[in-house]
Amino acid sequence: MTPASPVPYRLTRVGVVMTPEPGNADEAEGVLNPASGRGPDGRLYLLPRLVSAGNVSRVGIARVIVEHGVPVSVEREGVVLQPDRGWERGVGNAGTEDPRTTWIEALGLHVMTYVAYGPLGPRTAVAVSEDLREWRRLGPAMFRYQDDLDMDLNLFHNKDTVFFPEPVTAPDGTESLAVLHRPMWDLGETKPGQGVRVPAGVDDERQSIWISYVPLAAVRDDLSALALWEQHRFVAGPQYPFEELKIGGGPPPLRIPEGWLVLHHGVTGVIDSAFSQQQKVNYAAGALILDAEDPTRVIARTPEPLLAPETDDERSGIVPNVVFPTAIEEIEGRHFVFYGMADSKIGVALLERTD
Repeated sequence: MTPASPVPYRLTRVGVVMTPEPGNADEAEGVLNPASGRGPDGRLYLLPRLVSAGNVSRVGIARVIVEHGVPVSVEREGVVLQPDRGWERGVGNAGTEDPRTTWIEALGLHVMTYVAYGPLGPRTAVAVSEDLREWRRLGPAMFRYQDDLDMDLNLFHNKDTVFFPEPVTAPDGTESLAVLHRPMWDLGETKPGQGVRVPAGVDDERQSIWISYVPLAAVRDDLSALALWEQHRFVAGPQYPFEELKIGGGPPPLRIPEGWLVLHHGVTGVIDSAFSQQQKVNYAAGALILDAEDPTRVIARTPEPLLAPETDDERSGIVPNVVFPTAIEEIEGRHFVFYGMADSKIGVALLERTD
């Protein structure tokens, strides 16, 4: 981050907290991109993506070991979600990937979004839990049709989805839960020859961060409404050199005095396909600040990354050159960010204000 950055935060590496366990078949191809949360016991847990041979992912749970106010390692406590539903499996592929969990006080629940790697590719799904261990699937996320977009968002692969922790006001004025997501506009990934298609009014075909809403009253009436998203809006697209290829969301937005702090990833390089483990990309972490009252409005963003792949653990792995933030937690009054390192390990960095 440059001194002139309008986002008054920095990330400082603390260390590596989780590496693949030798002999553990569930982790043969890495541990990465964790969700997080506090259990009923008040302890902090990570929910890492565990990748077995053949790129099959499960969601585990591991208690974070903290020493002198700093997370230093984890204690594994099993698997909480695996691809055992038909829509989470395809011929030659399967996965419950890249979980993000948000504690939503208004519901008294942890809400997880994750990627179901099923027959047609990556698709966002939703699950809920009271204790981080037992998860109730609500099914794939569905996008209510919006005629002004002239496009059905259900056609597209969608990843990097995460709920806000507090209700906000939707564009139609209703009290709602908000969720960030990242549509992938290349329909050729699903049906060859269809190419890239974008909604009406979208000029940039690169993958960008969008927001959708779920009326809170509807969720209180029927929890399954958490998987029906509406009032879709563009939030932010690639703007700076470290985001040249695409951007996507990271951990749950963090409420700060200026609004909502959203850590995101920016990508440069060349994407092979949505289905492959990339080898020619570079993922770095940046930040946006969204308006507190209208989170569709970006009020500040980092022109340079807060954290880029520089260490051996970040530069060498299943997918080299990756810093991928997915969780933020407060520990003894300080915020720490957990992130995937080269799709192989999990690192942690201290998030601090610079003013």
